[in-house]
Amino acid sequence: MNGNSEGFSQNRIMKHSFPSCLLAICLFLHVTASSYAAGSQALGYTPKYPQGFNHFDYVNPVAPRGGRLILSAFGSFDSLNPFLLKGISAAGLAELMFESLMESSLDEPFTQYGLLAEDVSLAKDGLSVIYRLNPAARFHDGTPVTAEDVKFSFENLKDKAVYPQYRFSWTDIKQAVVIDRLTIRFDFARVNPELHMIVGQIPVFSRHWVEDKSFDKVVMDTPLTSGPYQIEKYELGKYISFVRNPDYWGKNLGVRRGMYNFDRVTYKYYRDFTVILEAFKAGEVEFINEYNSKKWARDYVGPAFEQGEIIKTHIKHSNNAGMQGFVFNTRRELFKDKNVRRAISLAMDFEWSNHKLFYDQYDRCDSYFSNSELASRGLPSGDELALLKQFKSQLDDKIFTTEWRPASTKPPGGLRANLRQAKKLLTDAGWTFRDGALRNKKGVPFQFEIMLAQKGFERILAPFARNLAKLGIQLNYRTIDVALYQQRADSFDFDMMVTSFGQSQSPGNELMYMFHSSSAEQKGSRNSIGIKEPVIDALVEKVIYAKNRDELVTATRALDRVLLHGEYLVPNWYIGTHRIAYWDRFKFPETLPLYYQAEPWLLKTAWKK
Repeated sequence: MNGNSEGFSQNRIMKHSFPSCLLAICLFLHVTASSYAAGSQALGYTPKYPQGFNHFDYVNPVAPRGGRLILSAFGSFDSLNPFLLKGISAAGLAELMFESLMESSLDEPFTQYGLLAEDVSLAKDGLSVIYRLNPAARFHDGTPVTAEDVKFSFENLKDKAVYPQYRFSWTDIKQAVVIDRLTIRFDFARVNPELHMIVGQIPVFSRHWVEDKSFDKVVMDTPLTSGPYQIEKYELGKYISFVRNPDYWGKNLGVRRGMYNFDRVTYKYYRDFTVILEAFKAGEVEFINEYNSKKWARDYVGPAFEQGEIIKTHIKHSNNAGMQGFVFNTRRELFKDKNVRRAISLAMDFEWSNHKLFYDQYDRCDSYFSNSELASRGLPSGDELALLKQFKSQLDDKIFTTEWRPASTKPPGGLRANLRQAKKLLTDAGWTFRDGALRNKKGVPFQFEIMLAQKGFERILAPFARNLAKLGIQLNYRTIDVALYQQRADSFDFDMMVTSFGQSQSPGNELMYMFHSSSAEQKGSRNSIGIKEPVIDALVEKVIYAKNRDELVTATRALDRVLLHGEYLVPNWYIGTHRIAYWDRFKFPETLPLYYQAEPWLLKTAWKK
């Protein structure tokens, strides 16, 4: 989540688990001769770890193996295929079973080291990349991982039945060509600075998992993969248990040594977060990454905490905070007017909520790249100004004359002043108060619904709804079943919802399926807002095809500024640590990585006492 928090947003119920690059860790690569060591590739710098390195610094290479880890999962599942748009796949599948050609280091901005591939070579013209597979790589049935399997995986993941993030990220990949049993070449339609590294993150599975079936029919077939774990047993909607493969082919690789130390990992399913916490306190679940500030402040108490049986702590990360917010579905006629969207945003009193509801634990998101150098600040100047001037006739003059800031009630401002401003914006947009409600010229009252997956946000929305009521706007909010929530989110059947736009230290192709017009009507895309703006399209492409870091920063700041002035959401908040609690049954390496999420970090690096 990159530090954003509170309640449970769309991203936390996403039924698919993607490789790190497809979860907004796709980073800019300025190719230079020093960008490569054998079997590695980096951001235009020399990779931190040398050829043949023993282990990552953030693991314990001699960590003992054994024991069982029990985690919680929310809702239910009805699929063992983590890539299909239809259905909800079981927790842990992608993280524990599927592997990619390369492994990303968690303590470098973006460096990849060989996993299924032992070597990589980018063509001098940047229009193709060759990966050579490790001859030792094996699937769980003992069969070797071949170039044909890599090609088969790539082609199936482009299917329309698959979550569309893959297709958008791979738009510039023309084809995969098998050279020999262990060698595969990917040809590109044009030079794309990060594309060969995105190739390194393609999830690979055996073609024998699918056989002659259509990929969308491979739902409950046990995946045939190369990762450290296999499915041991499961009961739909109740639990799934994974067992570590004792013959795992990669256990002695530098990118795997000291990792995945538990013999078994089990996810137990619950339909209520309060029940999850009580199960944790009772020892039925062993680890929690808490997103709710009230629960963290008030509910993580009891004898087990006092006696040191349960550890409650913060762990620091350096993740780009990105943006979380109450997203307007601009496909709805009600939200097509930018001034209307701003008026609604002015009714959100973050300062009151942060103090009264969040125990002063959060900072406000003020950028789509919050807490990073990529965030736009002040007025545009220098190269950013020059870039934006290219689109001046298509942009609001305020982009050049007014610094965008989220609505605030800090002195000398206040909620009353914000609501007065909101009323004027609504009046200018044709909305007037009469007959007990805010109505348009046709007499239709202003009302909308926020769709929720669980009740954690209801206490936050109640004061927001009261403030909107002062304007004559009726806000309804409804918590619905997770499966229905996912279905409606994928098909954009909502007025407003909570969405997080996780970002990396240097964004790229993932922006296509967040903000580009091509993704606005693609079922299941991350463009939940429904943005279709030529200038935003152009700026997204400027980011993706930036020739160096300076160009990327300039284009990203310009994109951020245009998005912010578009008033596409009511900004939420973020936190610079992971709030975790766990039973004192584990040990962790002394060194933390820089860029990581809490649960995958636990799975990769912890071990049982």
